[in-house]
Amino acid sequence: MKKIILTAVCLLCICPAMTACKNTESSSSEKAISSSETETQQVTAPQEEVGYDGMQAISADSLNEGEYHISVDSSSSMFKIADCILKVDKDKNMTADIIINSKSYDYLFMGTGEEALADGGENFISYTVNDEDQSVFTVSVEALDKEIQCAALSAKKQEWYDRILVFRADSLPDEAFSENRYNTVESLGISDGDYTVEVVLEGGSGRTSVQSPAKLAVKDNTATAEIIFSSNKYDYMMVNGEKYLPISVEENSVFEIPVNGFDYKMPISADTTAMSQPYEIEYTLYFDSETIK
Repeated sequence: MKKIILTAVCLLCICPAMTACKNTESSSSEKAISSSETETQQVTAPQEEVGYDGMQAISADSLNEGEYHISVDSSSSMFKIADCILKVDKDKNMTADIIINSKSYDYLFMGTGEEALADGGENFISYTVNDEDQSVFTVSVEALDKEIQCAALSAKKQEWYDRILVFRADSLPDEAFSENRYNTVESLGISDGDYTVEVVLEGGSGRTSVQSPAKLAVKDNTATAEIIFSSNKYDYMMVNGEKYLPISVEENSVFEIPVNGFDYKMPISADTTAMSQPYEIEYTLYFDSETIK
């Protein structure tokens, strides 16, 4: 499912503003040269992985009308998204305001750089500037949790660079969804008490795991799980925007965290000190309600 993109298509002098300024006396030979130049490919740095294993596309039909801040994975570290606001209208159309701190890009195009060349400017997406002097590109969103092709026109080099974006549904609040997206203690009818539950950790390099089954404590319709990492190099976890410190780091990093729900990939992050400097890594935890004992 993951893709590595090593090339970016070069674009010279065909964005709408520049096209409007072209002298009408341009010869066919000049156009031929320009066309040849645009076909030149330049090697860029390997692109980063986006999304997560097993993700399934989520359409606007699953969401309530409104505006929501949403996380966006970008396959390029050069295409840094400062913030993104997802907008769902009453007709179930989705758009997103992609906010970038710099003025590094003149246009976006929802497709590949090669397709942008063929388009010639009709569907190029220009930016506006917000009160914080950031660039805001408003793009259509086909679906969440789906790899979406996007090309960005470098303001400096006037070249198109291919990107892959994933608008992450797991970053949305529960009220964004028209139906419950997971089972809860209440919906499962679990009484107060101590249990165990099978749990699977996904994300990161894939080398880290957590002990399963995990201890599960239920009280007043709230579930708390004991998460034991295979390493003792984790110094905190982030769950629902809250930081949780370990209760032990002797042999393993051990945490007690709330369980949002069961039977879905609950987003969390954990900070590792195993590298040259601390690094917060995004993971998901899947608690299987059928294994609760």
